[in-house]
Amino acid sequence: MGAVKTKRMPRAVREQQMLDAAVRTFGRRGYMAASMDEVAELAGVSKPLVYLYLNSKEDLFTACIRRESAALVAAVRAGVRPDLPADRQLWDGLRAFFTHTSHYPDAWSVLHLQARTHGEPFASEVAAMRADIVAFVTQLILVAAREAHRDPDFPESEVAGVAEALVGAAESLADWANTTPGVSARQAAATLMNFAWAGLGDLREGRRWTPPDAAQEAIG
Repeated sequence: MGAVKTKRMPRAVREQQMLDAAVRTFGRRGYMAASMDEVAELAGVSKPLVYLYLNSKEDLFTACIRRESAALVAAVRAGVRPDLPADRQLWDGLRAFFTHTSHYPDAWSVLHLQARTHGEPFASEVAAMRADIVAFVTQLILVAAREAHRDPDFPESEVAGVAEALVGAAESLADWANTTPGVSARQAAATLMNFAWAGLGDLREGRRWTPPDAAQEAIG
């Protein structure tokens, strides 16, 4: 019997197939433990073909980060309708985020766990993705704050830290939701929305909590 011939397919399709296999391998095994042999076997191709298409393990991992970063950002942006009220926009954005991270847990592991713990150039790739999401969330909160204060010049600096904190909380909550049985994307989004919206409401209405001064703390 002759050798079994594999079906030819366009390079772009084959490359995505390899990236699918790589994301699954890196997400479950970790960057250091994952091997090109495992990726090739899972993709149903030879290891030399993986190297031909994607050059090296580092380049393969970087390609995974870039693809999954773009997919996550696109999912969050697509989930938000700018014609809706501010609370609905934030809710839809959170729900889109948690839906994506729950549907693609290996991709989330690559982005949030693996890439950040193995230094450059991987950390920079993820930092760019995170900055994009923070900027998007900042604008959502800023629009709400300007409407509430009836001040079109309400400074972005007043909400930038809130956006950073909200994104950080979403990242941690996604890790928890993905490893806790029975927690749906909707439940995770509702948890963070309920936690955040009360505080954002105070910000929008100009009600701020302020820490006691040093003298009061010393007395307490």
